[in-house]
Amino acid sequence: MSKAKAKAKQVKGKIKEAAGKTADDRSMQAEGRGEQLRGKAQETAARAGERVKKSPNK
Repeated sequence: MSKAKAKAKQVKGKIKEAAGKTADDRSMQAEGRGEQLRGKAQETAARAGERVKKSPNK
């Protein structure tokens, strides 16, 4: 997954979490937080993959 898609997932999670707070829906809030965490993990993995590709010790 690309960094851009991972960032988009994080933003979507933030929106979902905020909507859950507004609607007082704890389940939606938790879903949003989970989506943010998955997005952060995917972004970290994408960054690590880029570092490996740029590594001079191939």
